[in-house]
Amino acid sequence: MAARVRNALTLYQPLRDLDGVDIRLHRTVLYNSIYRADDELLVNLHAYGTRAPEAPVIYVTHSQADSPATTYLDSFERVWISAESPAQKA
Repeated sequence: MAARVRNALTLYQPLRDLDGVDIRLHRTVLYNSIYRADDELLVNLHAYGTRAPEAPVIYVTHSQADSPATTYLDSFERVWISAESPAQKA
């Protein structure tokens, strides 16, 4: 897993200095991967024994307070608050 994180950080290096881009690291257990752009989300649903590229991805948008996106946005925010930028980890 550490090698995958290092690889991802290397691939995203060109984005780190762009306005509005923030990259953080966390130590939580992943039940899904959430890719967020404002209130639009792609959620990669992890399934035991299935590689992430083969697992389902759902698209959700935050349109009202009790939408399914609210659950994922709340989850994202809980992790984001405790996460650190890669520079802090070095």
